[in-house]
Amino acid sequence: MTAPGQYEEVDLDDLDVEEALALAKEGGAQVPDGPGATGGSPAVPPPSPRGGSREHGQHTAGTAAGTTDRTADGTAAGSSRARTAAEHGRHRATPWPEARALAGRAPRRPDDPVSVSLDAALGLVLAAPLAALTDLPSFDTSAMDGWAVAGPGPWDVRAEGVLAGHAEPERLTDGEAVRIATGARIPQDVTAVIRSEHGRTDEKERLHATREVVPGQDIRPRGQECRSGDPLLQRGTVVTPAVLGLAAAAGYDTVSALPRPRAEVLVLGDELLTEGLPHDGLIRDALGPMLPSWLRALGADVIAVRRLGDDAEALRKALKNSDADLVVTTGGTAAGPVDHVHPTLRRIGAELLVDGVKVRPGHPMLLARTKENQHLVGLPGNPLAAVSGLLTLAEPLLRTLAGRAAPETYTLPLKETVHGHPYDTRLIPVVLREDRAVPLHYNGPAMLRGIAVADALAVVPPGGARPGQELEILDLPWATAGIGVCFT
Repeated sequence: MTAPGQYEEVDLDDLDVEEALALAKEGGAQVPDGPGATGGSPAVPPPSPRGGSREHGQHTAGTAAGTTDRTADGTAAGSSRARTAAEHGRHRATPWPEARALAGRAPRRPDDPVSVSLDAALGLVLAAPLAALTDLPSFDTSAMDGWAVAGPGPWDVRAEGVLAGHAEPERLTDGEAVRIATGARIPQDVTAVIRSEHGRTDEKERLHATREVVPGQDIRPRGQECRSGDPLLQRGTVVTPAVLGLAAAAGYDTVSALPRPRAEVLVLGDELLTEGLPHDGLIRDALGPMLPSWLRALGADVIAVRRLGDDAEALRKALKNSDADLVVTTGGTAAGPVDHVHPTLRRIGAELLVDGVKVRPGHPMLLARTKENQHLVGLPGNPLAAVSGLLTLAEPLLRTLAGRAAPETYTLPLKETVHGHPYDTRLIPVVLREDRAVPLHYNGPAMLRGIAVADALAVVPPGGARPGQELEILDLPWATAGIGVCFT
């Protein structure tokens, strides 16, 4: 891989040779022997006059499938150059697990904790331990609707009952009962609470229990859950709906939390439409509408989405003026004539941390430190490749910036065979059914039909995976948390 801070100019016939092999194996045509080669039909995009095939802002340098040049002695040179480029690409790219680890080790900004109202704290991380401000419950309360009784029965029932939210009721004497609501304060000297279905009154309004009465039954004593000052939650706890409920019950109006990392999206590409149908070589932008919601689900506060086209100077100014913690760019990470991300990063003196990842789709992704407290994730322009980049680089980076702990990894067995790339990790959309991962179709780099109905991505090792093989599973943020909620 390229050392941090160093850039390589690469004239690639590119990693597309490897990608063609992987895609070929999926389809069933013959491919050359090699690690994991099992057959398939090549799916190499046609060359573009703009420096390679391009979808949603991604330039892929390379010659068309089947094209060869001849050397002076008549031997085929195209395949040799392609092999050399592929070997070079494998050398400079970072292995997928290492790339994720690098992104997750990004230094957290030195932000001071913020005081956040409970209604705005969902998904944040506690910056300080949460201790109880009161006893819970703060007084003896009834756990059920029924009667509070004193001493042995039968009991004379008072005319007025005890409701929740009222001041301390009048004390009971032995032989007395009073109607009581769930959550109401228990009168002094009460022996037990009899549930409504476990008592009956006679014609003289005397209460009789229909089963044994155990002293203290259905009474929640003061401090049963905690006493004032007891520790409730540790620093670093993610604020979930249950945490909000506990904080409110324990007396909090606000909590001390780490602020959300601020993200800015820069959409690159002159060929992108924001509305209507594709026409005249123009295509609809899928990433501009998709990325902000992805980033919010990953815990970011998206402060801006800017459309810059293929303008190197506009990109430089946008990076120079951005005060976001994370800048996400779409496309332009390859080496075509209008791929401006690498040259612009060089121009502003950025430190390159990851320059290409051994993963399909999404291998041209990159990670750079652009300022002391700012990082840039460069996503490929193909939609599913961009999703791969989000979960490979943006997710661990945002998790670290937000102060969240890494989730526990887990595996599930595959339901059916998945072909792999000869050398790289592969991420494929899956649905989770009966404790198995079921691969989905439409999993090409430019396709969204698979990921749109997926629960997760399965991590396929080089060479592929067989039915029943355990694979690591990357949950999609909304598959477990719901749209607009981030507990990842």
